[in-house]
Amino acid sequence: MINLFSDTQTLPSEGMRAAMANADVGDEQRFEDPTTRALEQRVAELLGHEAAVFLPSGTMCNLIAFRLHVRPGGDEVLVGADAHPLKYESGSPGAVVGAIVTLLAGAHGIFDGDAVRAAVRDPTDRYAPRTRLVSVEQPVGNGGGRVWPLELVHDVLAAAAEHDLRTHLDGARLLNATTATGVSAAAFATDFHTAWLDFTKGLGAPIGACLAGSRQLIDEAWRYKQMLGGAMRQSGIAAAGAWYALDHHVTRLAEDHDNARVLAEGLAALAGIEIDLAAVQTNIVVFSVADAAQFVAALERHGVLMGALDATRVRAVTHLDVARVDVEDALEAATAVAGPA
Repeated sequence: MINLFSDTQTLPSEGMRAAMANADVGDEQRFEDPTTRALEQRVAELLGHEAAVFLPSGTMCNLIAFRLHVRPGGDEVLVGADAHPLKYESGSPGAVVGAIVTLLAGAHGIFDGDAVRAAVRDPTDRYAPRTRLVSVEQPVGNGGGRVWPLELVHDVLAAAAEHDLRTHLDGARLLNATTATGVSAAAFATDFHTAWLDFTKGLGAPIGACLAGSRQLIDEAWRYKQMLGGAMRQSGIAAAGAWYALDHHVTRLAEDHDNARVLAEGLAALAGIEIDLAAVQTNIVVFSVADAAQFVAALERHGVLMGALDATRVRAVTHLDVARVDVEDALEAATAVAGPA
């Protein structure tokens, strides 16, 4: 089975497994795990922040960051369309944080500073929620992996600063964005109040993400890590996998991007498939068909897994377990299902 469902489907390599098995470990909760502490410092520097905390998942990164910035009881978070906290985190912004989530207009989940300015509510209006936080997903996972240009990021941050809003960067695939643009992770992340990096997608680790921010914010994040059951003991075993990924799996992300381009161009030549090739910027390919569920089911019968985003959109994601030959085989299967244009 060729698994293009998501880059979350990657398996740890033999080298990563060896690094994890041989990790130097200690009690994380007592700050005695040297591998975890080293990883946190490395990620803090990578993202241009003072400190970081290792967490089990990116979902927990978003949840804790929202809780750091939002006061329970009616504060509002501004996000783009298809944002992960809204679609894939079980309603935690409302259930756990107590936040109202509002979608901002913008193509493919990318909005600008004017959209932020237009959405900010009058803080003196006692009938309205208080706009408190702006969250940016870089790149946009369900928006076809599109990358926010740095100047647009700065535009959004400037608008947030004008209204004294907090800012958060959902960096699940941030290193895909840096690979695609040549812009450093710190350049994208340092001006946000909080930012995080995931190790379980294109980087191929089985667990873990790091949330970065000021020392004061990260100290508070530890409280919520404990509260939510995210505190671990010998977490260095997991942190070693993340460290290995940073050492060995970052530069090869360009291969995933190249494979996504080949896949997109091949799909564009098939009957009944609509795709914007200019939008394929990283390792995610989103395209439209008449019936997404039917198309995905037919592909699976030919040995290829993709995901239906809605009634007509399909998403395919390349990653380190998908070679060029797998992409070519996937295109053969798609041709069998759709037929040539």
